[in-house]
Amino acid sequence: MRLRTLLGDHACTAALKKGSVKSDLVTLDFVDYSPTNKGFKPMVRDGAFDVSEMAIVTYLMAKSFGKPMVLLPNVVVARFQHGHALYNAKSGTLTPADLNGKRVGIRSFTTTTGAWLRGILANDYGVDLNSIDWVTFEDAHVAEFQDNTERAPPGKAIIQMLLDGELDAVLGEKSEHPGLKPLFPDVAAEEKSWFAKHKVLPINHMVVVSENLSNQHPNAVREVFRLLQESAALAPAGTPRFSAEEMRRSLELIIRYSVQQGLIPRAFAADELFDDLTRTLL
Repeated sequence: MRLRTLLGDHACTAALKKGSVKSDLVTLDFVDYSPTNKGFKPMVRDGAFDVSEMAIVTYLMAKSFGKPMVLLPNVVVARFQHGHALYNAKSGTLTPADLNGKRVGIRSFTTTTGAWLRGILANDYGVDLNSIDWVTFEDAHVAEFQDNTERAPPGKAIIQMLLDGELDAVLGEKSEHPGLKPLFPDVAAEEKSWFAKHKVLPINHMVVVSENLSNQHPNAVREVFRLLQESAALAPAGTPRFSAEEMRRSLELIIRYSVQQGLIPRAFAADELFDDLTRTLL
């Protein structure tokens, strides 16, 4: 069975994409998008793939609008988020606690990194997210969701706006420009402290399959899960790996943050994110 598949190039997918992990049951026909997140919109809006990498916040939002996708318990991207927030040092020192009332840029209000960072800022630093003037550059992957942020003028680039003083800070970005500094002054220490408090490694991307594939071809879905698991097992040491409980903790926290930020209307239970088939794979 041939499955149209969107998967980025990650340590955990390398063996699968290179063909060293194989199947007699399914063939994954990989479709290239660069960056991979450019493929999330056609998956959510048009069901473009049978198997797709998917940002977890996009999946939560898609589920809230009844999109026919089902989550697999396979994590392909997970990382601490603190290093993805910048400010322009030319304007003076800025710390997380200083963000109230500031003008902050983010690619899209609904990005998963943005949701994690806003959750950290609000819950661990007392930032009033509603006081911030959010400037965005793209709409949501889920067409039905409408945010009330200010859209940057056409042709504007987020890092350049920060350098030009049109933004006080940006979330979801990294840059080697010497004038830009991390919003969290000691990123490694902040990450260590945050993990000690929450016992969570933030999940960015997991994998979904179409609802039709799960309903009509359960053995194919089980095989996709197996392939992803075997490929992840061959990833180098240090590649993030999740037990079922670790995955659940991370999902529960991003669900809570997403509700707080108005991205989804209610808090899903972690088990609700899976269907009767994929829940058995946890």
